[in-house]
This record gives sequence, structure tokens and C-alpha cells, in this order.
Amino acid sequence: MNVDDLRAWSSAKDEPRWLIERRVHALELAGTLELPKVEKIKLEKWDIYESGDYKAENAWSGLEDAPEVVRDLVASPVKGGLIVQFNSDVVYTKLSESLAAQGVILTDLHTAAKEHEELVQRYLFQAVKPEEHSLSAAHSALWSGGVFLYVPDGVEVEAPIQAIFLNDTSGVRFAPHILIVAGSNSKISYVDHCISSRDDIKVLHNGVVEVFAGAGSKVQVASVHQLAAATTDFTQRRAVVLADGGVEWIVGEMNNGYTASDTKTLLQGNGSISDTKVIAIGSGDQKLSYTTQAQHFGRSSVSQMITRAVMREEATAIINGITKIEKGATNCDGQQTERVLMLSPKARGDANPILLIDEDDVTAGHAASVGQVNAEQIYYLMSRGISRSEAEYLVIFGFLAPVISEIPLEGVRSHLQDVVEKKLGRS
Repeated sequence: MNVDDLRAWSSAKDEPRWLIERRVHALELAGTLELPKVEKIKLEKWDIYESGDYKAENAWSGLEDAPEVVRDLVASPVKGGLIVQFNSDVVYTKLSESLAAQGVILTDLHTAAKEHEELVQRYLFQAVKPEEHSLSAAHSALWSGGVFLYVPDGVEVEAPIQAIFLNDTSGVRFAPHILIVAGSNSKISYVDHCISSRDDIKVLHNGVVEVFAGAGSKVQVASVHQLAAATTDFTQRRAVVLADGGVEWIVGEMNNGYTASDTKTLLQGNGSISDTKVIAIGSGDQKLSYTTQAQHFGRSSVSQMITRAVMREEATAIINGITKIEKGATNCDGQQTERVLMLSPKARGDANPILLIDEDDVTAGHAASVGQVNAEQIYYLMSRGISRSEAEYLVIFGFLAPVISEIPLEGVRSHLQDVVEKKLGRS
């Protein structure tokens, strides 16, 4: 897409002038910036150069218009809120009347830019900036659909807000931007699913999640990706947390294709907290990179990062954990664990824990392990009459269970268990 086409498309969406100019600037940047640096991954060999064509979709009058794959993910009735993006467009939005009455906002990002312009302009692309690399610039220029979720100061939302991003067509633009703003002393749980309807769909998912957690707020963000083998997934997640606020990331990386994700928390405020849990399964000839990061600026801030990955067949995974404690961030505690289980001699896993400490008065630690499945465990289970495939499943699930069991959202926990079984070929 050239600048003139981008201006015309954005204008047709009735976007404000400042947003149109930001898009144009980002498009110009995209042609000058390099690809992101991903540890031990040759990103330039991936299918990441085609952003796809915008595909307009008609709004759904109700969930009866939704395909079965969407209906299966939605609890009925919807208690909190639900927003669904189909390819390039948001087609369904529902927010409970009680939450709307309290000032909670749930809408697509195009609408938010018009109706809540001051809020969106204040926060959009302040955590993930277009100047970072060519893919962030391309996303900043071409995102479509997306989610804007705003929770006012002091409002506690008990029922999760759910989003579903469904892709069923090759070659379309699939680049949702999720912007979550939680006011001071608020509470919110957001859950999304990013899915393909078939395994032969070929697109680039260039997605961004930005979370701004106000002072004393508690934000949970859970995300499960199940994209097609022919789809490339590049996802950046970023949270900014103010004093005594907390963000919890729960990520299920269950794609069938090449995947690179970076989940990072900026602990800006004193006493801020970050907790990140990542579960991943690779199969076939997948190339995978999962990076989790915590950057401490505030005093007495705490971060915990746990990644557990299972590699099957010829899958390759690079697991990076980065804890950065800045000068002046005294009395911080940063801990991380990366563990990779390989089920095949041809599978590969690489765990890279990194501690970057610029302050003396802190606590920090890491643990990492990469290894094959324990043959004695498999033999023991088989000696009790259990088949090899069932024995391997039990070992895998036992490896992942300590993290899955800690997920506080029951719906996400049970769905992840189902997804794990599907990814392992049991359903």
C-alpha cells in the first residue's frame, strides 16, 4: 500500500487527522528500518514481507452468525464483554449494561479513535513505538480492527472481557492492535483467542498488545494463539505498570506455524508487580522464538517469569528470558525460569536466561533446563500397560501442569488443557 492509498483507506474509516498522519509517518518509516533482531533466528527468511490486503467484513447481528469455532469459545450468556474480529474487521461487540454504566469502554480501535479521541491519542503506540523496527512500523501504519478496553479509576470488573480474532482467508491483512488502559485502583481480566479456521491459511499476523496499568490496578491478560501452519505469527506484547500496580500475563503459544513473540513489562512505579506464564508446544518443522522481559525502574518492584515449552518431531525453539534492573531500582526482586522438553532426537530447544543488573541492593535469579523426555518414565508407564503415546502424553502434561495449574482464570485453564491435547494429536 502506498501513501495515497493509505490516506484514502484511513479517511474512509473516518479516522481523525492525527491518526492518519501517524499512519503515513509509520509507513514511511517501515521502508527505512531494519527487521527486529531475534536471538538465533533468521527472521529475513520467514514469510514476513506481505502485510496482506484489507478485507471488509459485514457486522454480525448476533452470535448466531458466528462460525462454530467462535461459538465454541464463547461462554453463554456473555457476562462481561465480548468483541470479535473476523479477518480485517471487528464484526461483533457486546458489553454488559452494568459495566457500561460504570464507564467501562469496549469497542474497536477505529471507533475509539473517533469517540474517545483524547484517551486513544494519549496512549496509542506509547509502549510499542513504530520507530523500533520495520515490523512495528508496518503494524503502526496498517493495523485494522483491534480492541480498545478502558476501565475507569476504582472500577473492578469481575467477569472477564473476551476477544476473538478469527482468520479464514489467505492473503488478507490480519494485524489487530489491542489497547488496554486500566485506571488507578481498577481491576480487569482480558482474555483473547487468535485462531485460524483451517491449517492451510497463509497470512502474516503482525499483532501488538499495549497495556497501561494505573497506580494500584490489577490487570490480567490471557492470550491463546492457535494459528495455521502456513501462517507466520509475529506478536509484541508490552505493559507499563505504575506504582503498586500489577500485570499478569498468561500466554498459550499453540500455533502450527513459525512464531516469534516478545512479552515485556516495564515496571515504572515503586512496588509494581509483573507475573508472566508462557506455555508452548512446537511440532513438525516449526521455528519458534519466545522472549519474556521485565525491566525494573521502580523501587521494590517484583517480576516473575516462567516459560515451559515442549518440542516434538523437528521443531526448534529459542526461549529468551531477560530481567533488567535499572540503576536506582533498589530492593527489587526479579526471578525467571525457562524449561524445554524435547520429545524427539531431531527436536531442538535453547533456553537463554539473561540478568542485566545495574543496582546492588536487589535480588535476582534464574533457572534453565533443556532435556529429552525421561526414557525411564516412559518405560515405567508402559510396563503398567499404558501405550507409548499415552505415556508420552502423561509425561508432557506432567511437565506443563505446574504452570497450567497456577493460571487463576478457570476458563483459560480448562481451555489451555483442551488445546494442549489437540496440539498433541489427541482430539
